[in-house]
Amino acid sequence: MLIPVTNIQRFCMHDGPGVRTTVFLKGCPLRCQWCHNPETQSAAQQIMFYEKKCIHCGACEAVCPNGAQKMQPIRCYDREKCGLCGKCVQVCCREALSFALNEMPLEEVMAIVEKDRAFYGRSGGITISGGEPMFHPKETLALLSACREKGIGTAIETCGYFNADYLPKLVENTDVFLWDLKDTDDDRHKKYTGVSNKKILEILQKADRHGAKIILRCIMVSGLNMDENHYRAVAEVYHSISGCREVELLPYHVYGGSKTLAIGKTDCGTDNWIPNEEQMMRARSYLQRCNVNVK
Repeated sequence: MLIPVTNIQRFCMHDGPGVRTTVFLKGCPLRCQWCHNPETQSAAQQIMFYEKKCIHCGACEAVCPNGAQKMQPIRCYDREKCGLCGKCVQVCCREALSFALNEMPLEEVMAIVEKDRAFYGRSGGITISGGEPMFHPKETLALLSACREKGIGTAIETCGYFNADYLPKLVENTDVFLWDLKDTDDDRHKKYTGVSNKKILEILQKADRHGAKIILRCIMVSGLNMDENHYRAVAEVYHSISGCREVELLPYHVYGGSKTLAIGKTDCGTDNWIPNEEQMMRARSYLQRCNVNVK
């Protein structure tokens, strides 16, 4: 079985309890305008081009069979001509060009996860992220099951937009869900993610009934969802879930912008969306007054 990996980050401290090895999968049903990992949205192969790394050596132009790479009159990567053969990636000495997707055998992913086993302790383990892991349900469940068989802790970061039929086996093999609650206002959710939040909230409740242990993760975007109506609704969701441990408030950042440009897309993010410390404290204080355990 091949796992559609974009990246594997080791010794992570913010992707669930303890020390984690986070495996990012490629493919997602949402199109969040504030996406931090835009290279994981499409499930298809893509070449990432970081122009600032390019030294204009011309090696890619020399090997490209379709003329997609050009040095003159200006440095240009024509994606419409690109056949994704990867010859340019192979010869790029500065890694200005790279594949976004690396299809790895399950055993190879597990070998990397096993390397960090000594650091997991009693609370750490693997976190499968993305993208949306359940965009690839068979691969995700196989990876979770393999970890469970070896006694490695499991977590999944999910947007919650997937087929609920997989919930029984998913809950059985997952120690904790990092469940993204991007916005409680359905109109805003549709506008900025491309889908309604109704299915997400319905599956969240179903997961809770199956006994899932859940951490709600809420992206904080200044000028969009940082208002008391949203905070109040988050508190209501929190109290409606018996298995919810806490709410994590995640401030928007612009780091995904460079990756958006690298895959040839327009960066929709803006510095104006970055919340300041006072805004984050107000959000935290409001939720604490609603008896929410906030991280």
